[in-house]
Amino acid sequence: MLKKKCALILSLMLAMTTALAACSENSQSGTTQQTSSSIVQTENQSGKTTSDTTANVITNTADKSELFTDRDLEQTADTSKATTIDLADSKTIDITQEGIYILKGTAKNCTVKVNADSNAKVQLVLDGVSITNDDFPAIYVLSADKCFVTTTDSENTLAVTGEFKADGDTNTDAVIFSKDDLVLNGTGKLKIESVNGNGISGKDDVKVTGGTYDITAALDGIEANDNIYICAGSFDITSNKDALHAENDDDNTLGNIYITGGSFKITAKSDALQGNTSVTVDDGTFDLTAAEGIESTYVKINGGKITIAATDDGINAGNKNKSGTTPTIEINGGEIKITMSQGDTDAVDANGDIIINGGTVDITSSGSTFDYDGKASLNGGTLIINGTQTDSIPQSMMGGGRGNMNGQGRMQRGF
Repeated sequence: MLKKKCALILSLMLAMTTALAACSENSQSGTTQQTSSSIVQTENQSGKTTSDTTANVITNTADKSELFTDRDLEQTADTSKATTIDLADSKTIDITQEGIYILKGTAKNCTVKVNADSNAKVQLVLDGVSITNDDFPAIYVLSADKCFVTTTDSENTLAVTGEFKADGDTNTDAVIFSKDDLVLNGTGKLKIESVNGNGISGKDDVKVTGGTYDITAALDGIEANDNIYICAGSFDITSNKDALHAENDDDNTLGNIYITGGSFKITAKSDALQGNTSVTVDDGTFDLTAAEGIESTYVKINGGKITIAATDDGINAGNKNKSGTTPTIEINGGEIKITMSQGDTDAVDANGDIIINGGTVDITSSGSTFDYDGKASLNGGTLIINGTQTDSIPQSMMGGGRGNMNGQGRMQRGF
């Protein structure tokens, strides 16, 4: 379900130059401004360099209402006309109509199955829920326009302890599995355990606007086929693969992660944040321990406080999709601290370009601090390498060596 996504996603990939308002405020309507660019390295009106390597890309400055609706941002549901459902062992709870449903109780091998009209909005309110299943999702969304999973001021637990069982042609692989748009919000806590699969899987967009999440997963913590949007929430994620993962093999405008708030404590064996098309961070607090902290084709950091401990690459831009976009790391603000393990590692690694316009980047590494195949420019901000402030971006050291040593990384104001 693509639903107006192309313009929106290109906005997130290359043009989130204006931070969105805090998501706890009410959304304000606004117009979208469009510009076009086909220049590999351009300088915007503020004098900061930005990268746009896709010819004739339409870049949009989106307001918050294009990403999160008023209902997305509401952390409590209007339960005046809600239906209350008590969970039971070995039971499938079929929800086929639009509405608000309050779920209560403890059950084993119980699935809440949403199979409503494609225009229906279904809201599941978790009010002290505990579900433990052997081989099937606790929440399974087959059809809806959008499904909300909202926590009350309570603790809720969803777990799948065995190998996931397919549902016909659908290979379910997550404790919460949705084929349509999924929104997580609320004021309570949701604990998810997936012994052999993903924590949360969405085949469209996955949005989080509030709540507290404790996720342990054998594969990805939260994964989306289209995009992941987060504007608030507290996340403690342990994964044997990626903590947040967005990827779409059929559409190169999808596969984006956009974060404008929240706190993240992540331990991942692979990537903490991976969006195959783009990862954009406007705000938030991040404590990331992983093989790679952030990975994408285009990484854009405008703000936030980011601490990365990595064993491979701290921040990596590679050819993750087939769009033809030059892999780029663009840092415009924020506080970024990267600590690398010993060995053949790169703190900041781009198979294309590196652009630093602002913020603070503090790197501690005995290996390569920067590695890039294209060009690098330090136009502003503060760069600290192993405790010493510097005015240049060095090329890779200790075997990183894919680029040349001609001083491209020195302070530049355009190319």
